[in-house]
Amino acid sequence: MQASRINEHIYLIDTETAGIRNFIASYVLKGKKAAIVETGPTSSIPNVLIGLRQLDVKPENVAYVAVSHVHLDHSGGVGTLLKHLPNAKVIVHPKGVPHLAHPEKLWEQSRIVLGSITELYGEPQPVPEDRIMGTTDGTILNLGNDLELRVVETLGHASHHQSYFEPLSHGVFPGDAAGIYLNEIGVVVPTTPPPLRLDIVLASLDRLVSLKPRSLYYSHFGKAADANIRLLNYAQQLKLWAKIAKQGIDGNEDVETTSRRIVESDPAFQKALEYVKMRPVLGETVLNHSIRGVIDFVKKFGTVPE
Repeated sequence: MQASRINEHIYLIDTETAGIRNFIASYVLKGKKAAIVETGPTSSIPNVLIGLRQLDVKPENVAYVAVSHVHLDHSGGVGTLLKHLPNAKVIVHPKGVPHLAHPEKLWEQSRIVLGSITELYGEPQPVPEDRIMGTTDGTILNLGNDLELRVVETLGHASHHQSYFEPLSHGVFPGDAAGIYLNEIGVVVPTTPPPLRLDIVLASLDRLVSLKPRSLYYSHFGKAADANIRLLNYAQQLKLWAKIAKQGIDGNEDVETTSRRIVESDPAFQKALEYVKMRPVLGETVLNHSIRGVIDFVKKFGTVPE
């Protein structure tokens, strides 16, 4: 495991969850105080702690642990990590607060949805409520040395999803709002599990575009330039999936046929297909859950967002 430098104040720790590289990133911002964006699941925390030592970040200097949402692969390790960070507050959307404080229901639901993948992630530990800050859109976290994080509400992937804008680099930490970046092959694939509100996802992408970011710091995985082009292309990719889903529903296709046509019609996904199939976690979450989320949305709402 190796921490790497993104720029003069942002660093990436590859959490190597379950030994999988280039899958889940935890970012460290170093001003007068430090902040961590995304922790990965519980099983990632030993590597996160190694990364903090490599970066010479003292545990007592970490002021914030900011997570995009409470899905296990993004924040499952918060409770475990916080035991090592005596002064840190956890930053999350207000709707995420009870799930971090009392994660038992989240764990059981995750086991139903993700099956054996949850064993790779590990069970989340509760976070003391007095250490959680439920933040709203526009909240600014000041780290000193002109470094700050600005909360940007980006609902859709989850009803409690938020991203973070970093003005010095004009960079965005999008969580799952902008898809999964397969940095080894330069392709973005959707992360749209049910229950999905695709219309809200697209509105959130518009919000990120309006920030005119230069870089995206993907939780899955790594830094990517040409941020606005990637955000706009992702929106078009989702609209393509929804259009094909609508055709399938109108034609009384079964889900398997519609899923196959989505894969065959998306050049980016075609490029990523073998990569995804070779990685069981991605194969399950992207091939099955993401396609199903789009199909279910179109079936429920009967429309394809413009």
